[in-house]
Amino acid sequence: MAAAKQQQQQQQQKLFLLDYGAGNVRSLLNAVEQLGHTIEHISSAADFDAADKIIFPGVGAFGYAMAALRARGFAEPLRAYIASGRPLMGICVGMQVLFEGSDESPDEPGLGVFEGRVRLFDCAAKAVPHMGWNSAQTVWSPADAAAAQAPDVAADRRYYFVHSYAVPYTGQGRQRAFAHTATRYGDEVIVSSLWQGRVFATQFHPEKSGAAGLAVLRSFIECDLARPAAAAAAAADAAAPARTREQLTTRVIACLDVRANDQGDLVVTKGDQYDVREKPDQGGDVRNLGKPVDLARRYYEEGADEIAFLNITSFRNMPFRDTPMLEVLRQASRSIFVPLTIGGGVRDVEDPDGQRVWPAVDVAGEYFRSGADKVSIGSDAVYAAERYWQRVAAGHPPLDGATAIEQIAQRYGRQAVVVSVDPRRVYVRSPDEAAGHHVIKTAFPGPAGEQFCWYQCTVKGGREGRDTDVRQLVTACAALGAGEILLNCMDKDGTNSGYDIELVADTKAAVSIPVIASSGAGRPEHFSDVVESTGVDAVLAAGIFHRREVPIQAVKDHLAQRGVPTRLAATTTLSM
Repeated sequence: MAAAKQQQQQQQQKLFLLDYGAGNVRSLLNAVEQLGHTIEHISSAADFDAADKIIFPGVGAFGYAMAALRARGFAEPLRAYIASGRPLMGICVGMQVLFEGSDESPDEPGLGVFEGRVRLFDCAAKAVPHMGWNSAQTVWSPADAAAAQAPDVAADRRYYFVHSYAVPYTGQGRQRAFAHTATRYGDEVIVSSLWQGRVFATQFHPEKSGAAGLAVLRSFIECDLARPAAAAAAAADAAAPARTREQLTTRVIACLDVRANDQGDLVVTKGDQYDVREKPDQGGDVRNLGKPVDLARRYYEEGADEIAFLNITSFRNMPFRDTPMLEVLRQASRSIFVPLTIGGGVRDVEDPDGQRVWPAVDVAGEYFRSGADKVSIGSDAVYAAERYWQRVAAGHPPLDGATAIEQIAQRYGRQAVVVSVDPRRVYVRSPDEAAGHHVIKTAFPGPAGEQFCWYQCTVKGGREGRDTDVRQLVTACAALGAGEILLNCMDKDGTNSGYDIELVADTKAAVSIPVIASSGAGRPEHFSDVVESTGVDAVLAAGIFHRREVPIQAVKDHLAQRGVPTRLAATTTLSM
């Protein structure tokens, strides 16, 4: 009877989503639905009075979030809702704005519900943004723990973080009364979740943390997470807990090249040296390795930490809103609760009738609203880097807000922008022959015995080389606001001979943002080789996963045997 009554109360409660108009909230809506619940959007200040519980996800910049809350008239009703003692769950920026302010927007005050300020990570000795799967350790131990039904956050699980700013964990003062978990990243420890009264918030994204994250959401939706005042007082009186140890994992990413075949159906394909047709010399059809959504769901169930869709079809004869990749994202995000990246076509787009031009930032916005968490920019990133260095050479400020990278990063946060690099080796006999490009001495001489090479960036799917090297590209794009580098290698693509470790190491040393190694993996040892040699943040593969030559779990098992932290695939399923 008690269980039935609780279920009836859950069905009657009014759960609302506070969306201020930035980023991907579709995944959160889908996660709530996956758990068997419904959620309504807050569309006016009056909705705060009707809500029994509110989930407040945040994506993008602190200042943009606060300005959007005020513009919609939501800031004061949100403060009043919290003061009333009703349950609120904040996520990422939705947690950060509960504090007094942020280094990200120094002149923008936060809601001031909690004492403290959000600070920029120190990127001197680690990649920033903090991006990937990390642990969260509970940092309070109330004397009567049984009296408090705590959020379902467990130290032995991994949660997905993606942020450049965070609240430093001190274990001192008033922070002891609200800090729920702490997470170490490099030499810094942050508040990864807070809990005071009926306010619960996470710096990580539960809707992108697989089964572990769904369990966190379920505990908020279905339980009364009221932290007793006595428990808060006990935590405040206790000694500061021991610092956590970092448990950030190396991400294993499955990549799906999506293209329309000659019959007009979207398929996942893969080619050797970028050629995706069967028997290309005989005009064969596009190689078909499966349907995009079905294959992506399989990878999620097998333990992929992220999934990337790369659109390699133009879709030029249809309005942007009808682009098939938008529907692929919508369908995939319904049952896949890890980060989704979309690449290809993130540029200014004109609809066929000429009635509307979609700026790249609006194109990205449509992708985010359809379920993407990050957008990958390829050719346009090369052009943006070239423009950056031209402005530098002319003595102009290199940043003027005109590039897609800058605009998307400003609105949605730099963690939402991935730069995809397609380079190829250019061998030279000496650095003097490289025309000023960044040169490395290689252990793999060229066809005429050349001991040096530089990496030329390409555009248009590798069909056109540019007078820009990888070092120039990645440093410019990092300065423009990119949050991650997806590092391909045309020479290695489809060879199954291993990653270009020289390229990866050189790029990793050039930037302080995360780098993903791509192209060339053929067996599990290739993944550990590049991680151990370069410290790369993530590893990506496509064909060997599609053809089941190397299962994702085999890669993770091998990495774990080598002592490389990984997220266990067993945590990706949720018992209902």
